[in-house]
Amino acid sequence: MKKNGIKRVFLIVLDSVGVGELPDAERFGDKGSDTMRAIFASPKFHIPNLLKMGLGNIEGIDYLEKTDLPLAAVAKMAEQSNGKDTTIGHWEIAGVVSETPLPTYPDGFPSEVLDEFTRQTGRGVLCNLPYSGTDVIRDYGEEHIKTGKLIVYTSADSVFQIAAHEDVVDVETLYEYCRIARKILVGKHAVGRVIARPFVGKYPNFTRSAKRHDFSVEPPKPTMLDRIRDAGLDVISVGKINDIFAGKGITEFTYTHSNKEGMELASEYAEKSFTGLCFVNLVDFDMTFGHRNDVDGYANALSEFDLWLGEFCKKMKDSDVLIVTADHGCDPSTSSTDHSREYTPLVIFGNKILPVNLGVRATFSDIAATVTDILGVPATDDGTSFADDIIK
Repeated sequence: MKKNGIKRVFLIVLDSVGVGELPDAERFGDKGSDTMRAIFASPKFHIPNLLKMGLGNIEGIDYLEKTDLPLAAVAKMAEQSNGKDTTIGHWEIAGVVSETPLPTYPDGFPSEVLDEFTRQTGRGVLCNLPYSGTDVIRDYGEEHIKTGKLIVYTSADSVFQIAAHEDVVDVETLYEYCRIARKILVGKHAVGRVIARPFVGKYPNFTRSAKRHDFSVEPPKPTMLDRIRDAGLDVISVGKINDIFAGKGITEFTYTHSNKEGMELASEYAEKSFTGLCFVNLVDFDMTFGHRNDVDGYANALSEFDLWLGEFCKKMKDSDVLIVTADHGCDPSTSSTDHSREYTPLVIFGNKILPVNLGVRATFSDIAATVTDILGVPATDDGTSFADDIIK
């Protein structure tokens, strides 16, 4: 039974908007990382709507303006999973804590993986190292065009990335190579995502195209998406959510190429009729600004979200709840261009929501427990609901 007549939950993940290092950040090489504090220093930082909601009241955020009359419930979320990547961050939000980290390859992929990949695709491999996505096409793009070999690279995340020029390998063929890699990368080599990275242009001005596609490993057990769908409700995915969950538990999905597209689609769904969950990922924070160490761009993106947020809230119905959170950090002010092990913010808004401070939560999975509780469907294995604390 739905709590107090709530019919729809909009869950928006600000991809990588962390709010400070976790106690074990040093183990991940992230001591001192604080994404929100880093972008606060930018002149592009302007978030009046989030501040009115109470973002500055979250424990440990001592640099933002606080309010005595917050409009939303807030909390700080700790990641319990053993990692800091997109896949397990979203899985944990959806109610699955990952005790074992997904495999990473700081020295590149072993021959047992690449030999089989080469055999099945009929193409050789270039690079096979952790690399920046823009740097790798600059450094290997010409050789790829001359030889037809695929640029395979990774990062600090659990990813197997394949870059190819669209004039050398058409996009659909690149996707098929990714499907081949996905079938090879199982067992101890079951990386979180195989990612197609098509690019265009001429040296030295190669650019990545907007036709990226992720092929994710399936979650190891049912998530809140499965619980909501199995109860006969809608689970709408906007952005890369469908890829992150390998399509599991999703009833409708739309891909996006930018935060702007994601926000526009969320606004459109607010005016449509559905019952259940609309799960949105806004990827530009991470992909376009965090990984590029662009502090001002990152701050401006959050300011643009905040401006949109004010208008979105006006579209919400009495039976709607909005949850805003993140999946990890990606501090753009550090020397690293990788994700950072950070707490994430939690802001919960709606006409039926009490503006309480929920302190520090032990796991992102408290979100899943709360969403399933609100919608009156069976809970996931991980997480503790705070629905009774926030619903009027």
